[in-house]
Amino acid sequence: MIKLRNLEKCYRTKAGFTYVLRQINLDIAEGEFVTIMGPSGAGKSTLLGILGLYDHSWEGEFVFLDDAVHRLSPKDRAKLNKAFVGFVFQQFHLLDDLTVAENLDIPLSYRNIPKSERQGMVADVLDRFGIVAKKDLFPSQLSGGQQQLVAVARAIIAKPKLLLADEPTGNLHTDQGREIMELFKKLNLQGTTIVQVTHNEAWAAYSRRIIRLKDGWMEK
Repeated sequence: MIKLRNLEKCYRTKAGFTYVLRQINLDIAEGEFVTIMGPSGAGKSTLLGILGLYDHSWEGEFVFLDDAVHRLSPKDRAKLNKAFVGFVFQQFHLLDDLTVAENLDIPLSYRNIPKSERQGMVADVLDRFGIVAKKDLFPSQLSGGQQQLVAVARAIIAKPKLLLADEPTGNLHTDQGREIMELFKKLNLQGTTIVQVTHNEAWAAYSRRIIRLKDGWMEK
């Protein structure tokens, strides 16, 4: 599903170039569940943003579902993202002027699903996550944990081929975190490819493979 070859990312600073990722060579097969771990500043979230087709300023080769991403325009990369990727952001990225239900509807609207069908899918996910009573509230009216649940619900609602999650349980109680990880495990068994970033060894154990980054390099 994913092939990275000599992928690098750097920022220009007054002192020269600062590399965030160095010579990343990585294959992720369809149906895998992979965890990326490493200390703060290792490049974990940066790598996840590139895999999610959000970050376009990098060098190297990136093939996603047989598409050579490094040759695609930003517009075509965005189409791939909307069609196949679900993303749980560390900072949630919920739209403040939309209700919970409207936030959940956004990924479905990208995929030409009829409105009546979308309403049923939103209702099902609200029920699954126990947030039916929150459907008409705005993100600012929710606690951090509730916002996190909505962010996870939004990422999975359209049944993406690739689910990317940046610290998906960071604001959740242990029991809620375990529920999310069990949900990820179930989705993975049903065929969803998952790549998560976490510092939690217990949550990392749910994956089948751990990739460790340090100072932008993949540890051998």
